[in-house]
Amino acid sequence: MNGITGIVLAGGQGRRMGGVDKGLQLLRGKPMVAHVIARLAPQVSEVLINANQNIGAYERFGYKVVPDAIGGFAGPLAGLHAGLGAASHPLALTAPCDSPFLPPDLLLRLNDALGDNDLAVARTGEQPHPVFSLVRVAVLEHLSKFLAAGGRKIDAWYATLEVVEVPFDDEADAFRNINTREELNNA
Repeated sequence: MNGITGIVLAGGQGRRMGGVDKGLQLLRGKPMVAHVIARLAPQVSEVLINANQNIGAYERFGYKVVPDAIGGFAGPLAGLHAGLGAASHPLALTAPCDSPFLPPDLLLRLNDALGDNDLAVARTGEQPHPVFSLVRVAVLEHLSKFLAAGGRKIDAWYATLEVVEVPFDDEADAFRNINTREELNNA
């Protein structure tokens, strides 16, 4: 599909993994972010990486790196905000750097369901996965106001928008994220 920006969210501190940059941790000999990019890039026209540390390491993947405009590691919404601000296209597909198994049909299925909604969010069972979403870049102003008012919870933000949740029960393992050393070793 043309006209879609992919945003890899790699701006966290990796606290549950001992304070290391999760996206750069090796999984099967490659950084986790490399696995995410390999699955995301074929689905989009442009890839951006949101990162707040190890910028040079992320730049080596050959894509533009955008840090949060909001200081203090403000979470995935701050990364989304930075990515939407740098996006060249009207829609953005998001994925976190610690979920290397994302589905190859993520964009297709989210786009099919988006309709007139502000965003489409992946869901398995009753569990939404808001960091796996297709977002209209036009929500940037709304997100900026939410963040300026102190909002940080992604589910609280998307509850204020027109959202469709898209079932991916057939690919539930694709949304598994790796937060700890034990989860990384098991993957």
